[in-house]
Amino acid sequence: MLPRLLSVLKQFPFSADHPGIGYLGIRSISWDQPIIFQQTFDHRAAPEQSLALAAEFLHEDNAYELDVLWDLWVPTKEGDLDETWILRPQTVKFIAFGTEFEEGTFQENGHILVDFGLDAPFLFEEADYTSVLEQRIKANVQKLVAFTGAVEKNCGISGRVLWSESEDNLAQKLIERLQRVQ
Repeated sequence: MLPRLLSVLKQFPFSADHPGIGYLGIRSISWDQPIIFQQTFDHRAAPEQSLALAAEFLHEDNAYELDVLWDLWVPTKEGDLDETWILRPQTVKFIAFGTEFEEGTFQENGHILVDFGLDAPFLFEEADYTSVLEQRIKANVQKLVAFTGAVEKNCGISGRVLWSESEDNLAQKLIERLQRVQ
């Protein structure tokens, strides 16, 4: 489990200013149980270092959660000034599920779940179309697609699912938004 998680982390495009793990938490049996281990880092801890700590708690009924950052384009506006776009670190959570954690939740969620957070950086559905918006959405989506493609190519996975908290098909929403901005 942990070697597979490490192989996925090696494909991840970490934030330029925060190129490592920020948090490691380990839970046993289910989400409603207390954390059995947690460690915060300065987002500079190497994945190998963090997973070496996790290996001390290797058990089939544990889940391992890591927080990392990657840089995505986001709009920012200061006062009455025009909106500008900046690359800003955004949190991504990696969760590896043991086969006995939460009654086999891996069967529904997979062995490794990557939570990219809100879908806003990939859609900006409420924003008015501009050529800059188009470029930034494309750049963010390209980063997402490149990562998922690298994982599929290099990590020996048997499947992947891209979904959204809104319960809509995120892949379809991405296609529709990209068609609107092209």
